[in-house]
Amino acid sequence: MTTQRIAVIGGDGIGPEVTREAKRAADAAVLRVGSHIAWTEFPWGTDYYFAHGRMAPPEFLDELAKYDAMLLGAVGHPRVQDHITLNGLLLPIRRRFDQCVCLRPAYLYDGVDSPLHSKVPGSIDMLVFRENTEGEYANVGGRVYQGSSHDVAIQTSVFTRRGCERIIRAAFEKAITRPRHRVASITKSNAQGYGMVLWDEVFAAVALEYPQIETESLLVDRAVMEFVRRPESFDVVVASNLFGDILTDLSAIIVGSMGLAASGNIEPTRRHPSLFEPVHGSAPDIMGKGIANPLAAILSAAMMLDHLGELAASQAIHAAVSELLRTRGPRTPDLGGTAKTHEVGEAVSRLIEQV
Repeated sequence: MTTQRIAVIGGDGIGPEVTREAKRAADAAVLRVGSHIAWTEFPWGTDYYFAHGRMAPPEFLDELAKYDAMLLGAVGHPRVQDHITLNGLLLPIRRRFDQCVCLRPAYLYDGVDSPLHSKVPGSIDMLVFRENTEGEYANVGGRVYQGSSHDVAIQTSVFTRRGCERIIRAAFEKAITRPRHRVASITKSNAQGYGMVLWDEVFAAVALEYPQIETESLLVDRAVMEFVRRPESFDVVVASNLFGDILTDLSAIIVGSMGLAASGNIEPTRRHPSLFEPVHGSAPDIMGKGIANPLAAILSAAMMLDHLGELAASQAIHAAVSELLRTRGPRTPDLGGTAKTHEVGEAVSRLIEQV
């Protein structure tokens, strides 16, 4: 029996609620194929911050290095500035473990209504490769004369040829395996004449190695428009840290809900563990109400199992979620239903046992 060792950080807000259901679904799925998951829970996040003045203990990265993968619920609290939560937990994990690929799928399921009313199930099926360790989130810069009328803040984006090439190449390699064989690059090189021009140059060079892949390069402002006007034309999309982050919030909404948006922070060489999390954040306004949609966390767990080589278990989760949505089974208010978080999780687990 294969045992996967998974570190779980439920985190803040609705994070523990949706992570609980993701674990339930993953356990049901691996049981079908004779594998096992050994979960280890860590109480890190803003509660830990209120008690200790930091989001996690000093040695937390060394501790996480012992695991095969990580499952995260969410980080964020209204009383703590976002840059503290992000730089105190999530960004150090991405950098320490070189999780250079943030993979975010957007798929319009049968049984889910898109706000773009002319779109039919399956017509929107895009996979966004977001650069995850440098770019606009490199956190290089500083402040001087802070608190005075001469306050100066400098924030520097970092683009390296290595960083651009590996995320762009990963996007092309994935496009080879998908039916449409398309890659779109999102940039802003008309205004950002150094880093984004380097990105464009690398994209053009890598594209020459994949003549079977159709390509396009869009400025980010046009990409926002085209995500709404013609989302079905996108297949694999590759973007910088900031642009990928913004565009995937939009792609989640056009396929029905942030409650369906899964993601993986992936270290492709597998020398280090990868981290999987729903995109929706901590949603403190609905914390404790039992109405958070667990499907994004459940689908993130499926991505984790796929990454770990548990393909049958991952496919069982996807099949169960698809069936739940197709038959308009229990669903939370964000999808027009009245079900509770645990009711959706229970329904998915039952379907995993049946598919």
